[in-house]
Amino acid sequence: MITVVGMGAASGAAPAGDVAAGAELVVGGRRHLDAVRLPEGVRTVVLGALAPALDTVAEYVARGRPVTVLASGDPGFFGIVRALAERFGPERLDVRAGVSSAAAAFARVGLPWDDAVVASAHGRDLRTAVNVCRAHPKVAVLTGPGAGPAELGAALRDDGRVFVVASALGSAEERVERVTPAEAAARDWGTAVSVVLCLDGARAPGPVRALAGVRPGPAGWALAEDAFTHRDSMITKFEVRALALARLGPRPGDLVWDVGAGSGSVAVECARLGAAVTAVERTPDGVGRVRANAAAHGVDVRVVHGAAPAVLAGLDEVPDAVFVGGGGRELPSIVAECARRARRSVVVAVAALDRVPAAREALLGAGLDCDGVLLQSSRLAPLPGDVTRLAATNPVFLLWGVRPHGRTEGVAP
Repeated sequence: MITVVGMGAASGAAPAGDVAAGAELVVGGRRHLDAVRLPEGVRTVVLGALAPALDTVAEYVARGRPVTVLASGDPGFFGIVRALAERFGPERLDVRAGVSSAAAAFARVGLPWDDAVVASAHGRDLRTAVNVCRAHPKVAVLTGPGAGPAELGAALRDDGRVFVVASALGSAEERVERVTPAEAAARDWGTAVSVVLCLDGARAPGPVRALAGVRPGPAGWALAEDAFTHRDSMITKFEVRALALARLGPRPGDLVWDVGAGSGSVAVECARLGAAVTAVERTPDGVGRVRANAAAHGVDVRVVHGAAPAVLAGLDEVPDAVFVGGGGRELPSIVAECARRARRSVVVAVAALDRVPAAREALLGAGLDCDGVLLQSSRLAPLPGDVTRLAATNPVFLLWGVRPHGRTEGVAP
């Protein structure tokens, strides 16, 4: 058997007893090896690169010799249990879980965490964790080199969050500090940070729920127009919105731009599906409507006031997908800029026939594969005498450009 021992996150640090007793090989981080009593003559491997350590474990397993692996907190939660189970099979593992760093951090600040989202930035792209923090009110981020409180703070300094930075959990050097993202960005935090909690103070307590983690997706989407405040029917109709959402594919960890947001109906629907959203709107009253609609639906949408394409230059983020719902004569240059920046797709709604070719050329010119449809729908409408007619809505061209799989060399920051 391979005994996997979680240690360090709970008060009291190392588990009681001789956790490595009887082992002929003990694998773990230097601080974990220093915290336990090692048997006489035992071989130790300090965890750095994982592959060589697993190869050494394999040598001992092949000879039927006992191995102990020391890990932080709960080794089955974003931990080494996954790699060990894949290599040796779960039936060979005796896992003795400790308290995860996420659980310990929430305990230190007195918050429940069944409704928290946990994102790992350890050895992974930081942007996923950043986008989850933008979209959700209670997030725990497991940190790593180059993806700690300073980097998170730099990315989230304008998003109205509070950080709880938990360092060296369970040790004599434990620190739990509340800071703003700007304060986090200005400090050198060293290597002892265990986890960062990113909290929206107004919404962090959260309601009682039956499912843990990311909130369940909405029961429906492509909501009726009367679910949003809008001006003079200037809103993306639900039939158009349904196909736009299908082509945008918003999901947790994504960032979506809604350019020419108007009422913000597309922005709000993307946020309801778990994505982080930036809505760009040029009119002051439109900005107010987007914010009001986001608040009414209980989602967080960042609103940028300005006219595209010029205002887009001030956004240092890289969106996964972009919806363009306005633009007038500037439409080709807006689409071109969005297509240059988007990692995955750009969806464009066009009411004027004359602007379709230029929008299509802008998508193709950015190297995206382009397709589209003309959407014409007729809705049931009552007539006197308890009968029904079909009432036609205005036709809309929906174009979409998709970046070819694996080709991101043209994506601009």
